Amino acid sequence: MSELRFVRMGFGDEAVEYQEAWDEQRRVHAARFADEIPDTVLLLEHPPVYTAGRRTADNERPLDGTPVIDVDRGGKITWHGPGQLVGYPIQKLPRPVDVVAHVRRLEEALIRTCAEFGLETSRVEGRSGVWILGDPVAERPAPGGLSLDFDPRLHDEEFDPRMNGPEYAPSNAGQRREDRKIAAIGIRVAKGVTMHGFALNVNPDNKWFDRIIPCGIRDAGVASLAGELGRDVTIEEVLPVVERHLTEVLENADLKPREIEKTPAA
Repeated sequence: MSELRFVRMGFGDEAVEYQEAWDEQRRVHAARFADEIPDTVLLLEHPPVYTAGRRTADNERPLDGTPVIDVDRGGKITWHGPGQLVGYPIQKLPRPVDVVAHVRRLEEALIRTCAEFGLETSRVEGRSGVWILGDPVAERPAPGGLSLDFDPRLHDEEFDPRMNGPEYAPSNAGQRREDRKIAAIGIRVAKGVTMHGFALNVNPDNKWFDRIIPCGIRDAGVASLAGELGRDVTIEEVLPVVERHLTEVLENADLKPREIEKTPAA
């Protein structure tokens, strides 16, 4: 495994427009495929932007017509913006590519990062990303004073939190003690080289997520390091910690091609 290279593209007043970062991803991807550079992680902040992966449904987008950039990664719609650390690991993997293993490695690096700041996080089966687990359903406060028996999310698969006020907003999931995502992951693999990556909520205004159905998930919300820890946490503070854990996880990974089950001949 070659040494991992980090490129800090821009933060704060020098936040990188999404299209500029996407163009740079493609340039670096081509160079990595040609073995002109080592595995590279682009790290940056974006100005506020909604991006939609290939599986995004129309009814998960902003109701008010806010522009959304459609991209070629997996996953659904999300938001990027100030206070969120975005990382695009561009890494060559053995073929056939084990996409799930790559996602798990990114999750592990971010779980370790959160732990270093004193926040316990987890995976949720069937849902990518890094999560803070909520209380058992029966122990959660009922939204809007309703009893759990009348919570519409339990009975209506099409329940839309965008139209039902702050008591159901994704940004308030912590107050409801529900599962909430602190880091989203969406990737693409082309020619055996990864693109796109992760977004770790450090100290963003999570109300941006209330305009959409984040990642297409209607029964959970979003969180941030600062919000969960109850203190100010900055991108500058988190950046070297993320780099260290990505290095530990990605450089020490035993990369293997995905196993292919062979069907015996009849």
